Amino acid sequence: MHEEKKIANGRQGVIIWLYSLKNAKTLRRFGNVHYISKRMKYVVLYCAQDEAAGLVEKLSSMPFVKKAELSYRPYLKTEFENSKPDKAKEYDYRIGL
Repeated sequence: MHEEKKIANGRQGVIIWLYSLKNAKTLRRFGNVHYISKRMKYVVLYCAQDEAAGLVEKLSSMPFVKKAELSYRPYLKTEFENSKPDKAKEYDYRIGL
């Protein structure tokens, strides 16, 4: 599925889908709550990368959690091949278009 590249002492995002937002504040004890979506009923939580997989299993077994999944961001390549700006666009940026 994806490569297992682990960053030493890195953060890992966990997306937690809830049935109700009533229990969203109780998730603070598992890590750093970064975002709570009231409309779509999910919470983005950050924790240590080495304990993220166990945390997903633990959270999935809770009665108010619909689904818990890991973020794929640490496994994505963030250095892009064509990182040079286009000359025409660079000219437009200088003149303020």
